[in-house]
Amino acid sequence: MNRPRMVDVARLAGVSQKTVSNVVNDYEHVSPQVRAKVQAAIDELGFVPNTTARTLRTGRTGIIALAVPNLSTPYFAELAQYVTEAAEKRGFTVLIDQTDGLEERERRIAEGRRRQVIDGLIFSPLAMSPADIAAVAGSTPTLLLGEKELPASVDHVVIDNVRAAREATEHLLHLGRRRIAAVGASRGRAPGTGSLRVQGYRDALTAAGLADAAVTVPTSRLQRQSGVEAVETLFDDHPAPDALFCFNDLVALGALHALRLRGIRVPDDVAVVGFDDIEEASYSNPTLTTVRPDKQGIATTAVDVLVGRLNGSLQDEPYERVLGHELVVRESTGGHAPMPNVSPS
Repeated sequence: MNRPRMVDVARLAGVSQKTVSNVVNDYEHVSPQVRAKVQAAIDELGFVPNTTARTLRTGRTGIIALAVPNLSTPYFAELAQYVTEAAEKRGFTVLIDQTDGLEERERRIAEGRRRQVIDGLIFSPLAMSPADIAAVAGSTPTLLLGEKELPASVDHVVIDNVRAAREATEHLLHLGRRRIAAVGASRGRAPGTGSLRVQGYRDALTAAGLADAAVTVPTSRLQRQSGVEAVETLFDDHPAPDALFCFNDLVALGALHALRLRGIRVPDDVAVVGFDDIEEASYSNPTLTTVRPDKQGIATTAVDVLVGRLNGSLQDEPYERVLGHELVVRESTGGHAPMPNVSPS
């Protein structure tokens, strides 16, 4: 069977080849109706654009890179899936790099190691400082994902880590918990996610008059074993906590395991809250209360902004977007989500 050509797509969609080309190259001046018609024809025929010809014609490859710390971490694996889906809808392929949170790898990527291969970069840095990122990010169109403090001179998509951590801690306070430990503060890294979440945690305790009760357990990695080790530290070296706010779900799942081995009941003796709402949080025993960032929104917005920079439709000052989050209350806190405010009819 012959490979579908652009002329075949144009004939099926009832448009010109130029219109098909405009859709394939994501030009902005195409109506949504026409774009949908052409996309339907592309999907029906299984048309694959000739990327070599497009590169020669436009100077673009149709490839964007996504650089994340670790794909074995479910949060980043789920985020990569959403980025790939969003990019595909815009006619782009995603090349994924894993940095392991190492500054040398992050720097090579930020400086444009794949400059001849990619059109743009979506980057989640851990080790590089904001100043270092700002100094090298201009070599390739770059958008930063906001899980740390980021330079204002570069496009970025963020969640409000301080507010999210404060709300998670307030949830535990509302359940009557007073000895709340925070697990996952950064150890040996540039200020980032951990410091922002510590701030939110401390803000909530201070507002409740419990500033002196704050206990933070730093970790070098946010993995299950870190949660196990944190529980050992807390129960061997400190007054026993009655709640844990863990800075990601993997740490929280490790903590649940360690608590169960010690015969400590969750949530009766110790309530546990995580962060990220990975799929496993719904299936743990007990199921895990956690902060759910809008991962799909983060991915879609990141791709849209980067593509907007590439096609010229976004030319304003550096773009910052704060995406939403919600606290998902499950068995590990035994609490109830607050009733929504309903205006009288």
